[in-house]
Amino acid sequence: MTWDPDRYLEFHDLRLRPALDLMGRISMRAPRNIVDLGCGPGNVAKLLLQRWPAAKLTGVDQSDEMLALARRGLPQAQWIDADISHWRADEPVELLFSNAALHWVEDHPGLFARLAGMVARDGVMAVQMPANFSAPSHGLIRTLAASAEWSDVLGSVRMGEVLEAAAYQLLLSTHFRAVEVWETTYYQQLTGEDAVFEWLAGSTLVPYFARLSPELTARFGSQLKAMLTQVYPQRSDGSVLFPFRRLFMLARGPFMQCST
Repeated sequence: MTWDPDRYLEFHDLRLRPALDLMGRISMRAPRNIVDLGCGPGNVAKLLLQRWPAAKLTGVDQSDEMLALARRGLPQAQWIDADISHWRADEPVELLFSNAALHWVEDHPGLFARLAGMVARDGVMAVQMPANFSAPSHGLIRTLAASAEWSDVLGSVRMGEVLEAAAYQLLLSTHFRAVEVWETTYYQQLTGEDAVFEWLAGSTLVPYFARLSPELTARFGSQLKAMLTQVYPQRSDGSVLFPFRRLFMLARGPFMQCST
């Protein structure tokens, strides 16, 4: 997939808020090293280093475009081009942080077991993932992609997915001594033309656009915009209300460490 950092950052403040909320629940004083897993353009990494300036920070992502922006903004950090599905830390990680990335990765029982093995004995794993896949917006994307016009090209595209919150509570409790899992719905007030589509175009729609030529992307986008407008109409002030559910987890103290 090819990511557009500018488009992703169009709603910078709203996309950043869940990461800030997750950081606010972390009570660590001075982690020696931090990994930002699925670091994107490095905007969250900057905040992590602002809070813990003495830490060694490593960002991991698979997008060349995102990593290029991250390197320019934070040259003192280490940036690694790697697939989260296979990446392993070189040393135990005291704070393993991931914001809006792990929903793209399959096999979460296996993934979280592997990540738990990378966390230092008294370390923390902090994760936030979108949990909006049952929302009307995401349902419309799946419906359109499965239609006769698009199914041959887009029918097999995966938009990411997460388990139920209770499943993560049970899963993480088998690997960590202390686990917190919670959900929050953000009632986002978006502005601008086709605001919900533009939000989705910076994230959820990326794997769909990757299958299409520019001409077909425009046609698919035009059809989806019309569908979204019916479900998310503009309010009297010109804004659109776009509720977005997110899933958070904070796990402390793994029972054991695997070989890295």
